[in-house]
Amino acid sequence: MMRLSCAIVLALFSAISFAAGDSKPVDSVYVNLSDKASLQRGAALFVNYCLSCHSAAYMRYNRMGEDLGISDAVLKDNFLFAADKTGDLMVSNMSQDDAKRWFGVAPPDLTLEARLRKPDWIYTYLRSFYVDESTGSGWNNTLFENVAMPHVLYGLQGSQRLVGTDDHGKPEFQLIEEGSMTPGEYDEAIRDLTNFMVYMAEPARLVRPTVGVFVIAFLIVLLGCAYLLKKEYWKDVH
Repeated sequence: MMRLSCAIVLALFSAISFAAGDSKPVDSVYVNLSDKASLQRGAALFVNYCLSCHSAAYMRYNRMGEDLGISDAVLKDNFLFAADKTGDLMVSNMSQDDAKRWFGVAPPDLTLEARLRKPDWIYTYLRSFYVDESTGSGWNNTLFENVAMPHVLYGLQGSQRLVGTDDHGKPEFQLIEEGSMTPGEYDEAIRDLTNFMVYMAEPARLVRPTVGVFVIAFLIVLLGCAYLLKKEYWKDVH
């Protein structure tokens, strides 16, 4: 009964999320969890740009390192900005009270965000910030209007302004200040970050294909044994 209740609650949250604006057009992104280099780059972006405000409180640094091929030495030198030990959870140092005072709302935990929002939404959202002087942060987002989050990646993407929409209702932007990356490089970086968030939301997806192969092989062997047992059992009857 509890499992059924949890499933119903998750379904309701997904429906509410969709009704709140997920029906807006989004760009598709190719997610490849077998691309360890992409996952490593995405992990670095997440730790450097997201973890200062958002937590991923259901993921541990050493679990991430083991899954993505990142050694403890590299974790200590390049990832432990908000923790002391590799076995710590990926929790932000920002307090909830400070976050509410500065942004008006506490930033959500991002561990399961890719399952809630879906990869295409995240990929589009992180590329849809534009300058808007009417907001408190000076930024807005076409996919999540009046979002409290500022554009923390503007140093990479640069600043852009909204100039309209195309025939399909998708926003069109004009770059007004260049960032450290070209538009193509930034899109690839966001793909890496999205890839990492998809992994983080369900780390078991990395091993599930291998486990599935072994399970199918076991069932085939079991079927053969069952068939031989059936022949042995029924040979006197026939």
